[in-house]
Amino acid sequence: MSEGILAGAAEPDGAPRIPIMDILRGLAILGILFMNINDMGQSLNASFGDIRHLGWAPADQVAWWLREILANGTARCLLEMLFGVGMVILTERFAAAANGWAVLRRYYVRNLVLFLFGVVHMYILLWPGDILHSYGLAALVAVLFRRLRPRWLLTIGLSMALIQLTMGGYFGYYQGLQKQAQTAAIETKQAGGLKLTAAETKRLKDHAKALADRAKREAEFDKQVADEDRGRSGTGLSWMWAQILVSWDRFPNFGEIFTIWEAAGTMLIGAALFKLGIIQGLRSRRYYLGMMLIGYGIGGVLRAIGAWEQTRFDHAPHSFWATMEVARLLMTIGHIGMVHVVMASPLGQRLLKPFAATGRTALSVYIAQTLITLWVIFPPWGLALYGKLSWAPLMELAFAINLALLILSNIYVRYLDIAPVEWAWRSLISWRALPWRKPRQPIQARRAPFPA
Repeated sequence: MSEGILAGAAEPDGAPRIPIMDILRGLAILGILFMNINDMGQSLNASFGDIRHLGWAPADQVAWWLREILANGTARCLLEMLFGVGMVILTERFAAAANGWAVLRRYYVRNLVLFLFGVVHMYILLWPGDILHSYGLAALVAVLFRRLRPRWLLTIGLSMALIQLTMGGYFGYYQGLQKQAQTAAIETKQAGGLKLTAAETKRLKDHAKALADRAKREAEFDKQVADEDRGRSGTGLSWMWAQILVSWDRFPNFGEIFTIWEAAGTMLIGAALFKLGIIQGLRSRRYYLGMMLIGYGIGGVLRAIGAWEQTRFDHAPHSFWATMEVARLLMTIGHIGMVHVVMASPLGQRLLKPFAATGRTALSVYIAQTLITLWVIFPPWGLALYGKLSWAPLMELAFAINLALLILSNIYVRYLDIAPVEWAWRSLISWRALPWRKPRQPIQARRAPFPA
């Protein structure tokens, strides 16, 4: 890969910038809207239940399948990896001027402020799907492993990720299949007029109770979705209260532990990939082509199987309960490989260069996505389009919003060097108001990161 692609400047607070990392971050932050917009424009609860609630016309099915296979969780995964990269870069920078405890203190303050930004994002700007608070907490754990060698970072990170494979595979999929087979055999025996043992009778009673419990949960879930739809389609106050209730269901909540676990593990994987020179583009084009083919080849197949299982709309055990995290990591690896393959050519660099501006303004773009959707397009006081758009038009809307933000971010960085949310965050942790612009650099130096 060209060394020019890896060259970078610094932010007003001295934080280094690597253009290829900005490109990856820009792609990820725009990609995340394709995952969020369905929860912004329709029931967030329904997204975790019957996906047909959001529309299931042929165009919706195509949009959902593309989203599920190519995008689901990968933007979040890439952001988590890049957070791990930033952790390594920033702590090494801090360490050049301070001892170990001071490094940790500075990094903890940085992420505790980010956590507070996330809480504001959830409860003031009303986006229950915020990731900032989760990343802020996960980073407090991940940073403790920052000095480990890449193989140990990968071992720990992958071990954290693969717990879902073993736990979900055994308790979710395997045990589910076993119970299903046992129940079917007992029911066949009973239908044949054979006498059941006490254990078999108990198994049928347990199965009947499980079915009744499931029916009750489904009824409660349907009511929860209906209540959310009613609240978010009513008055301004009911919209705000419905958003707050969904946020409260998520954080504080025991389930947040799993979100932090996932993020911390993926951050360690990202840190390892950076220390190995992989994520920033120091390997050959052939290497990245292999990453892309392996990631998409295995991850894509696992994703396709999982999507097919979900569209059966039955209660059978699903293999994706076990393979979900593995597929997410593999597809993200495929995306990273694809970006670097494209960046290996001058044409590819020109095509991807605009995303660097979005990466430089990623926090502000992320908040802008919330303001546009939850304060203009979907709420009752805005265009009131909540519940009006199904899967396909929601994805089209996300594309249009992202295109506008991509253009605006490129215009913005022509005149200013730090975006508004980034400025507020870094000014708070620096205890000083940062300048909006750095001193002008020579034109040749400013063009260096992207050679013709």
